Amino acid sequence: MVLSEFGKPVLACEFGIPPAPERGLIVSSDYGGVCGTDLHLQQGHLNVPTPLVLGHEGLGTVHDLGPGTDRDANGAALHVGDKVMWASSISCGRCIPCRLHREPTLCDHRQTYGVNRPVTSEPALSGSWAEYICLREGTTVVKLAEGIDPLAAMSLACAGPTMVHALFERRPVRVGETVIVQGSGPVGLAAAALAQLAGAFPIILVGGPEQRLRRAAEVGIGDHHVNITQSGDTVQTLAHVVELTGGRGADLVIECTGVPAAVGQGLRLARRGGSYLIIGQYTDSGDTTINPHQIVYRQLDVRGSWAFTGAHLVEYVHLLPTLVDRFDLARLVTTYPLADSASAMRDVANGSVMKAVLVS
Repeated sequence: MVLSEFGKPVLACEFGIPPAPERGLIVSSDYGGVCGTDLHLQQGHLNVPTPLVLGHEGLGTVHDLGPGTDRDANGAALHVGDKVMWASSISCGRCIPCRLHREPTLCDHRQTYGVNRPVTSEPALSGSWAEYICLREGTTVVKLAEGIDPLAAMSLACAGPTMVHALFERRPVRVGETVIVQGSGPVGLAAAALAQLAGAFPIILVGGPEQRLRRAAEVGIGDHHVNITQSGDTVQTLAHVVELTGGRGADLVIECTGVPAAVGQGLRLARRGGSYLIIGQYTDSGDTTINPHQIVYRQLDVRGSWAFTGAHLVEYVHLLPTLVDRFDLARLVTTYPLADSASAMRDVANGSVMKAVLVS
């Protein structure tokens, strides 16, 4: 499924399956996740090259191994027929952020499947919204543990490793902390689920629409679920959220909405001396008004977190057995045929599904 022009529907196109490249592999892309970022790409909110096979999150079956490819990122032997996931991006390892700042997520030359690898640059099959994907040298590939439901793994395929990066490295969650999560999409649910595994309590999920909050509660994610998107009085709703913390505010507030106005609200939800971790502003949705006094008066530690690396995907896959044992993640997923990506994108845009996944 190819994005040829911004603002236009993606189109079904045909390409030949190339041989597996040296130190790379060809994977049958059985599942391709639909992320909010895919909608932003289609709408032209990011300056990316087109035409482009979309899909930066996927899970599939090894189809062909190239010369020099025999192990996954953990050193386990790879064979045709293995179920694998792969990191969406490859950092160059040579630029200043990679080499000196030890921040490969900030790589100046980061190449991302389904985002900045157009079909005009071989191999054309460089996105997961396709029957096959060509994974190049340097891609982090991880075998799935036996018995892991692929739909459960796909429920947080991008959000999970994104939050591993944020909560392990940018601002770790501490045992017993009170956590407020702004946003009830996949990123918000990943934040809440990982905070629960880390021993935080209570975890207050603030978002909407109602069916998303209800589904989060049904699968066991979050201790309190507050609908702010359909609230008639936002000020009163936010006051109620603070009351749920015991009246002092949260030790950690995690913004996962992608809505700029949420940032000003989130600053007021943290306790004095607390932390604010901003994840959701992946694309530039514009400026917003905040009161800097809230940062100073509360003496807040405010941090951003951008994307993830292959190491964070590896950790997410390691956590999957624990995550699926604790939470019914497969219930978050709605599947669509690959050819019906338009319906999947529509339903993600209107919030009627939690996680849309294309099945080829």
